[in-house]
Amino acid sequence: MSDPTTGRDRLRELLDAVLEEDSPRLADMAGRAFASPFHFSRRLARDTGESPVALRRRVLLERAAWQITQGASVTDAAFAAGYRSVEGFIRAFGRAFGHPPGATSAGSPTWLPAPNGIHFHPPVHLWIEQNPRRDSGMDLVALQVHHDVDDTGRLLRLAAELPEEAYRRVRAPGQVVLPWDGPEESVAAVLERLVRTKEMWLASIEGADSPEPGADDPASLLERHERSGARWIAAVADIGRRDAFGDRLVDALCDPPESFTLGGVVAHVLTFSAHRRLLVRHMLRGEGTKVDDGDPLAWLQQRHGGTS
Repeated sequence: MSDPTTGRDRLRELLDAVLEEDSPRLADMAGRAFASPFHFSRRLARDTGESPVALRRRVLLERAAWQITQGASVTDAAFAAGYRSVEGFIRAFGRAFGHPPGATSAGSPTWLPAPNGIHFHPPVHLWIEQNPRRDSGMDLVALQVHHDVDDTGRLLRLAAELPEEAYRRVRAPGQVVLPWDGPEESVAAVLERLVRTKEMWLASIEGADSPEPGADDPASLLERHERSGARWIAAVADIGRRDAFGDRLVDALCDPPESFTLGGVVAHVLTFSAHRRLLVRHMLRGEGTKVDDGDPLAWLQQRHGGTS
């Protein structure tokens, strides 16, 4: 929004004031823009739909996410974003992105929902979307994807406490979830299929070769899950960001090859992952393990301080 009398880009100047490294407080930002805090806040909120403090916090979190994908430590990213403690940064990052900074890897999304389309653009720039999406307050697909990944990790850690014999004991003879996946009669078998399903679909989405089966002990499965879970979160977020849920992929790993919409793939994975997580809970209870219900409501309350 240029000033017609001077040719100055006043909005750009306001954004520069917000994001200046030495302007963490509203008074500092307003001073750099030669305005009172009241008028500065009102002008920026009118032009961007976001308060100066909220805009600064979000863009710096986006920058921190990008820095972590480039190999920066969580500690370095935290202090670069202006946080006084790593713990405070981890809490803020988790609330914003839905996963801890330690789960961020190369390829993870680094943009957050923004009412104005203003985002961090590496290495030191801003990007403004022409038609920014409006934040409805909750992305239900992202919620389900993150809950699924977190909950699967929790079940794998509980399974690691079982004796080997109990972990592999046949508790549901003849149990088949999907015909092409074969029997899933033990905790080990159901958990392995939970992890491998995402590995297989990621290979299809990414155009990679079918992954070789890996070890299925709890520690190995957890390691596989942490790798594929982060990739799965990033892949679904990217599909959503590109509004590509209606795009189709031809899965050459099927015999014969079949085509599926990306939205159908995500729904398929979430549906049968939820089913398998409930099966694992039933089996764990049969082994005397105390386990919760896996309710997303309880998960959200725990993550966000008692509110869902």
